[in-house]
Amino acid sequence: MKNLDALIVFARVAEMKSFTQAAESLGIKKGRASLVVRELEHDVGATLLHRTTRTVQLTEDGRAFYSRALDLLSEAEELRSMFTSFDMPLRGRLRVDMPAVLAQSVIIPALPQLLKAHPELELELSSTDRRVDLVQEGFDCVVRLGPIMDETLIARPLGHLRMINAASPDYLECFGTPKTIDDLLKQGHRMVHYMRNFGSKPAGWEYPTGDGYKTLMLPGTMRVNSVPAYHEAGLAGLGLIQGGYSSLLAHIKRGELIEVLPDLRPEPLTASFVIAHRRNLSARVKAFMNWTEETLRPYFD
Repeated sequence: MKNLDALIVFARVAEMKSFTQAAESLGIKKGRASLVVRELEHDVGATLLHRTTRTVQLTEDGRAFYSRALDLLSEAEELRSMFTSFDMPLRGRLRVDMPAVLAQSVIIPALPQLLKAHPELELELSSTDRRVDLVQEGFDCVVRLGPIMDETLIARPLGHLRMINAASPDYLECFGTPKTIDDLLKQGHRMVHYMRNFGSKPAGWEYPTGDGYKTLMLPGTMRVNSVPAYHEAGLAGLGLIQGGYSSLLAHIKRGELIEVLPDLRPEPLTASFVIAHRRNLSARVKAFMNWTEETLRPYFD
């Protein structure tokens, strides 16, 4: 084996099950990726991949080789970055995904400072409410809010993002400002319902009790399935909303929203930095993880 580049190409093809997608994610031509893998197979004396017109699959030998290759790449990355300081300039492409409102309200406004310190860092930032597939879509890392359901992923909790209750001034002028949970019912309040999937039961209004959190079912005139739409509905005066302090702070400073029931905030939302496997924890990923944690720290409880 001449170098580790062939292993990197092979591993990416195996993960994405496509020479085309793997080549795009690595910034090389498809023909180059195919040639590198063929030379690797010749070098090790085994067929590692089954190729068809539709997909690429690991052979039995390929699965065993892939497992050992991941270990070797991980160790090589650790060795390469053994004496690397995070203060040193970062180079290369980093592909990241995170929730849209987090990117828009906190991360993107803070990026100029990061990219000024690391001008050779090329950042590809995807922002969506959809749960992306790290491996199939070629992401180096993602920032996720809430529980991590996929046990095959490696997640590092960054902190707990503060959540608040809010409403527009027009809405509060119409319904009144609640001071207690009972006021939500007495004053006839309604809420905007956020639902990831339409057809499921609304979660209700979350509030703390002595031994945890409970929910109160409030009526609502609108249901949405995206966080930006949820916030816009609150700004439009369509109901009370519960959202991240980080994403609503600018609206509150401008007087477009007013925090209500500050002593009865919903449960903080866990923010996690997620990678597909330890091989992805390069110097770039480590540095971005640390920077993200520091950037989000003011919004943690």
